[in-house]
Amino acid sequence: MSTPATPLWEVFVRPARGTNHVHVGSLHATDATLALQNARDLYTRRSEGVSIWVVPSADITASSPEEKDSFFGPAADKPYRHPTFYAIPEGVEHL
Repeated sequence: MSTPATPLWEVFVRPARGTNHVHVGSLHATDATLALQNARDLYTRRSEGVSIWVVPSADITASSPEEKDSFFGPAADKPYRHPTFYAIPEGVEHL
């Protein structure tokens, strides 16, 4: 059983070589070694993975869904980021 002082860890598993790590869950552990061992026991019991990452939840910084418009919106004040700013040379095809 975890206590409030036991850190929360986020677990990511890569199911096969050449694929991306995927978040599979969270667990409490006192340190990274124990978190890795517990993640192996909990999330790869049937050989589902080839690699595991454990990351302290406190070290993850994420954007907020409420700020998606301002955070991910296009930078209209920076025209050089848009291909219309550049002249396409002759002989170069564009999509």
